[in-house]
Amino acid sequence: MPRKRLTQIFPFLLPLRKWQRKKFFYLKMRLDKNKYAKQISDRLLPHTVFEASSLMLNENSGFDMKYQVNKVHNLKLAARTVNQVVIAPGETFSFWQLVRWADKREKYKDGLNFVDGRIVGSYGGGLCQLSNFLFWLFLHTPLHIVERHGHSVLSIPAAEDDLPCGIDATVNEGWLDLKMRNDSGNAFQVELSFDERYMYGRIRSQTPVEREYCICNPSVSYIKENGQAYQIASVCRLERDVKADGSEAVETELYVNRCAIGYKLPDGILFDG
Repeated sequence: MPRKRLTQIFPFLLPLRKWQRKKFFYLKMRLDKNKYAKQISDRLLPHTVFEASSLMLNENSGFDMKYQVNKVHNLKLAARTVNQVVIAPGETFSFWQLVRWADKREKYKDGLNFVDGRIVGSYGGGLCQLSNFLFWLFLHTPLHIVERHGHSVLSIPAAEDDLPCGIDATVNEGWLDLKMRNDSGNAFQVELSFDERYMYGRIRSQTPVEREYCICNPSVSYIKENGQAYQIASVCRLERDVKADGSEAVETELYVNRCAIGYKLPDGILFDG
């Protein structure tokens, strides 16, 4: 049985612990010698590198839909701080450097979060959909992954099933961030917009990107340990020179993602071992 944290034994200490973690979290970034992207430009960069959309309301969550509606509110608040940010050469994108003050003027609502092994409605819940979406966009660019954390448990079936497995990026202020570094000589810009059902994203660049990227799972397997189902997915990126006719894609394994499955898997799933 896992040992309980001090804040689980004495819950009244949790606000103090969160305050402490956030102070050290941002102090560490001030001292790490990285230059973090903060410039928001009204002028959009001229070239589109990649674009995608994300369905915001997940009717398969199994929870009251009010939390999904609240999540949309939270996503729009957070997106305002990220929209049109420019990631210049040598700069690092940090989710929390931009989103940390998103609720300063207008407060978040209670959305779904995974807390202490269960899904609950909590303040600002649902922001992981934005970090997940940004990570998916960034994977189709030359940006380098500095920090990314997968969810330890997938508690709700995905709203869309056409994406590769293991491409999520959870965030938790004071603990977990999403960071991408621009090691190229090109500048990149995030563009976000919304309609009633979808969040739309586009990565723009100052000069054309002559590479094409595709994200895939060479392997996805399932295992059981002590009665718990786990998914293990290899996440790879195929990169091809769009200027060279007939050029072959170069495959690079980015990481292997392992997470517990917290919902009933479809019939027919085979387990290894």
